[in-house]
Amino acid sequence: MQVDPLAIKKILIIQFRPLGDVLLATSYLAALKEKFPHAKIDFLVKQPFQEILYNNPFINEVIIIGHQKGLSYLLARFNLFFSINKKKYDLIIDQQKGAGSGQVVLFSGAQYKLGWADSRWQAGYNLKAVRGPVRYRASQNFDMLKPLGLKERPFELLYHVNFSSKDYINTWLNTQDLGREKFICISPGSPRTRKKWGIQYYAELINLLIQKASDQKTNEKIVILWAPSEFEDAKALMGSAKEKELVLAPPTTFNQAAALLKKSKLLICNDGGLNHLAVALKTPSLAIFGNTSSKVWSPEGLIPGHYHISNPDWQRMTDNSFGVRPEKVFNKIKNILEP
Repeated sequence: MQVDPLAIKKILIIQFRPLGDVLLATSYLAALKEKFPHAKIDFLVKQPFQEILYNNPFINEVIIIGHQKGLSYLLARFNLFFSINKKKYDLIIDQQKGAGSGQVVLFSGAQYKLGWADSRWQAGYNLKAVRGPVRYRASQNFDMLKPLGLKERPFELLYHVNFSSKDYINTWLNTQDLGREKFICISPGSPRTRKKWGIQYYAELINLLIQKASDQKTNEKIVILWAPSEFEDAKALMGSAKEKELVLAPPTTFNQAAALLKKSKLLICNDGGLNHLAVALKTPSLAIFGNTSSKVWSPEGLIPGHYHISNPDWQRMTDNSFGVRPEKVFNKIKNILEP
């Protein structure tokens, strides 16, 4: 189907969740706006992931889906279908592959309905995108735009850090005497247990970093970053390291965590949204991978300053070492910080 660029005045992008995928979807917004400079671009997302899109220069409106159950859910769905149809979008880009987004497309009334060719709702699309070679998801998202005549190009992930978040973190850093220092951030938690490198291995890594700082007399500081659901992991890590020179980050929102990362010289974390946030903030990062694909979720080799470490021969899914020893991670960190 041929696309008439002049007919496209209103565009809706659908990416409900999760945090990392919503952030990765910002990679092609600049290219889309360049292709359709006079089009209004809206974004449909589930709560609370709308925070990722605040103050994005290419998005006009963020449409938020709340959390309902039972009859309230059904009513909310019908209201959503009606609302989307009433907005009269010319083009809908469905990045999801599920029934929820497929239903939105079906009832949208849009002239152009763009989705993945391997979606279970592919019959409802009149424009179908085929994924190209496996690569970092932010790049692979450009495959979605091929039916629109757009090619892959260099990109940036976009995330806005609020002034209030910067002020909160700056005040905390000053209380910790870290206001003028760059430090390493370590985030040991993850909402998915299978993505979590063991706390005991993080503790061994921290001891190696502290010993290195002691030997070189650099007094390198390490801040343990945590989300509200990850506090127990952070507390366990604080208690398992040999030294007491670790600093536990204060409670933070995602935006406040971004302000803290912006001040750090390196983030060490599991595979997840925080690693993609580091890409958006241009903070160097090292992600430790287990049974998720580094080809899809790591920007190493594409974006300077961002790396991953994994063991492709590791097969024991119940072993949270991922087949990666702390010494190997430590040597990688040294190469990153002291090339």
